[in-house]
Amino acid sequence: MPIPIECVKTKDFSMRFFRFGSGKKTMVILPGLSVKSVMQSALPISAQYQIFAKEYTVYVFERREAVPPVYPLAQMAEDTACAMQALQLKDTYLFGASQGGMMAMHITATHPKLVKKLALGSTAAKVDDRRGSTILEWISLAEQKEPVALYESFCRNIYPLDFYEKYKELFRAAAQTVSDEELERFIIMARSIETLDLSDALEAIRCPVLVIGSEDDAVLGSAPTLEIYHALQPHTPVQYYLYKDRGHDAYDTAPDYQERLYRFFEE
Repeated sequence: MPIPIECVKTKDFSMRFFRFGSGKKTMVILPGLSVKSVMQSALPISAQYQIFAKEYTVYVFERREAVPPVYPLAQMAEDTACAMQALQLKDTYLFGASQGGMMAMHITATHPKLVKKLALGSTAAKVDDRRGSTILEWISLAEQKEPVALYESFCRNIYPLDFYEKYKELFRAAAQTVSDEELERFIIMARSIETLDLSDALEAIRCPVLVIGSEDDAVLGSAPTLEIYHALQPHTPVQYYLYKDRGHDAYDTAPDYQERLYRFFEE
């Protein structure tokens, strides 16, 4: 049965989302950077996170519909917080993956009443030219309007090699459907990560945090997971876990990932 795509409207923007589950607790998922809309994956995402459906109502947010030409990550996060407030969400169990994790850190720091517990997957608090070199490559390919090359680089870097090889023809087929408008939107989203520094946000976070990374993360590396852990450790309850051989996209490829999140949220 299809998952309905909804839209929350504020005075400044509209934002699409979907939800599933019927629990009294609220979980929010902020996905990472993507070329195609995550709304197209509503059904598989709901199946992937089905462990939460009984005790949680789970919200998955897209970025705002009409994005400005320059869209800093802080504004992206503030817009999402505004959408959460418009839906009267509070004390949420917030999970942010990759770029979504960067947004989640900002939201937790600036809107603490929105977040009861925070889980971060394959993300970083700081991004410079060296650490963001893969993202710069993606931006360049999108600017050249090379969706097939972009998809190949994107999927080769976020997935483990065996997973990429198994599904590369599907990735190539998906690339054929990418529009110029989607490429432009991707460029704006990707540029929001350049020269990112969330050090002040980490200082302000006080809720329990779980940080999950992967030793073979080809996009950001494993170091950011430990950096976030060490930055939070002096002032808030925090734990971390590093996968092996699961790549940047461990949150999709590790079979116990959702169970690990569930255990943390239920502690």
